[in-house]
This record gives sequence, C-alpha cells and structure tokens, in this order.
Amino acid sequence: MKLNRRAILAVFSASAVTLVAPMAAAKSPPVYTEGTLAIDGTDTVAYFREGKPVAGSRAHPVDWNGSTWLFANAGNAAAFAADPERYAPQYGGYCAFAMANGYVAPTEPDAWSIVDGKLYLNFNLSVRSKWQTDIPGNIKKADAHWPAPLEN
Repeated sequence: MKLNRRAILAVFSASAVTLVAPMAAAKSPPVYTEGTLAIDGTDTVAYFREGKPVAGSRAHPVDWNGSTWLFANAGNAAAFAADPERYAPQYGGYCAFAMANGYVAPTEPDAWSIVDGKLYLNFNLSVRSKWQTDIPGNIKKADAHWPAPLEN
C-alpha cells in the first residue's frame, strides 16, 4: 500500500502522531517522487547555490537513480549530472525525521536543511523543527535505517 501526500496529511491532522506508518506490502522507490519527478520537481542544486528551494524546469531534466530530476537552468543540471551524490538529498529525498524513526514519508520543498554539506528534507516545517532538536542523533538513526524502510 503506497500512502500519498493526502493520506499522510490526514494521519498528521487526525492525531498527535508525528510519523507515518511503515510501508507494509509495497516497496518504495529509491527516490521520493511525485509521478516520475524526483522531490516534487524541485531543483536540488539550488538549495546549495541559492540557499532556497527553486522549481525545476522540464527544459533541464537529468535522469538519475530511476527518477527524473528537474533543474532551473542548464548550469545546475550539468552540476548535478557531473556529481549527483553531492547534490541529491539524503535518504532519496524522503523525510529525514521519518527515516530516523524507521519510516518512509514524503517531503515538501520548504522543509529543508543543509548539514555538513548534505541536503536533508522533511515532511513539513513542523516535522523539520522536531528533526532539528537532535540533528546528529537523528542523522545517526536515519543512516542506520536507510534503505531498510524502503523494503518493508
């Protein structure tokens, strides 16, 4: 069963639960996608170069790791194509806080952080605040879980 953003929002809205139930019978793709676009079509290089999320353009796509990544300009697309591991978000763009707790959850472009040169995305700004209360501990836990939650 794959949970979509609407179903997950309902879970967050209906209770005090801050995590999404593990994906039970379905294997999640290695990259968080909406349709075929990685991380909602947001230009991942822009987080590093502009310090903010920027919408990518279908004029500047790069296929990597089974998904199509969009970029705002040819320079960002070229940078990603040359070194995708440098710019790709951790945990395939899934929520870093959820991953720290052994779950898979989608992300939104505005809920992001760069820590030690790595991009981390979160479900929303509220969840990002929770993740930021113990960044080193959450990274350590998420690293230990990745990619196992994808195989639930």
